[in-house]
Amino acid sequence: MPSQPILLVHGGAWAIPDDMVEAHLHGVRNAAEAGWRVLECGGSALDAIEAAVLVMEDDETFDAGCGSFLTRDGRVQLDALMMDGRTLRAGGVGCVEHIRNPILAARKILEESPHVYLVAQGAEAFAQEHGIELCSNAELVLPREIERLKQAQEKESSGEKHAIFASPAVSHDTVGAVARDRDGSIAAATSTGGTLNKTPGRVGDSSLLGCGCYADNESAACSTTGWGEPMMKLVLAKWAADQVLAGGDPARVASDAIHYLHRRLHGHGGLILLDAKGRFGLAHNTPRMAWAVRTAEKQDHGIKIESTPALQPLP
Repeated sequence: MPSQPILLVHGGAWAIPDDMVEAHLHGVRNAAEAGWRVLECGGSALDAIEAAVLVMEDDETFDAGCGSFLTRDGRVQLDALMMDGRTLRAGGVGCVEHIRNPILAARKILEESPHVYLVAQGAEAFAQEHGIELCSNAELVLPREIERLKQAQEKESSGEKHAIFASPAVSHDTVGAVARDRDGSIAAATSTGGTLNKTPGRVGDSSLLGCGCYADNESAACSTTGWGEPMMKLVLAKWAADQVLAGGDPARVASDAIHYLHRRLHGHGGLILLDAKGRFGLAHNTPRMAWAVRTAEKQDHGIKIESTPALQPLP
């Protein structure tokens, strides 16, 4: 008997300002619609999450693709990862500067490379060899982000360096998606421009296997968003998947993972979690998190942004 398709997306966990709520709401809704259309037509979980993430990479609201945060030297460097829970194949890119949609390159690596992860010029060369057109870095830089970088560097020079990276008030608009298809397989994807004013060459959790993204049909699919360094140290996406494998319900495990993140390293962020049985969870410990859920029964359920008390899961 075919499984019921499910799709979850996220688009950032931080203190999203009131005047940016609608843009985030619109963005995750559009992403969910794109991914859901794929699943409705019998497409795979991989196809669905790719479609959803593409929409958010093309939406300047988010820290992914065009409109991403700038490095310390004023450039965009992008990371992305996809993982197939059926085969455990994965594909990731790091520090790419000339790929508008890094999730497309991640998919190519997953399917057409013997490797899991390619970075910088090597990743770009591989992408171009496999039909992905390269762009100039300037095409990915927005005036908004030039001004944001200037403000961040002014804060840094006045001694507020930690606040730039580690505060829940600082934008963390990494995007991601998890899905289950009609065959019962699950998959996960994450895409990001990283942190504002980051050192060139920095790679965060989003594109690292098991840190910001993971999928295994025997456990769960997970995608995270937030302050990456603590998530990397805890290998948080794999930790959450392992808790599901041990018998945990994804709704509870998602909350537990965020508690664990805060208890061990005072980290903040959010995650989405889905297992092959169709159970899912969403949680965050930031003031707001953009997310969307699509199922056959509740097409609009969860397409909203909520302010929640610290360390509480979303409903």
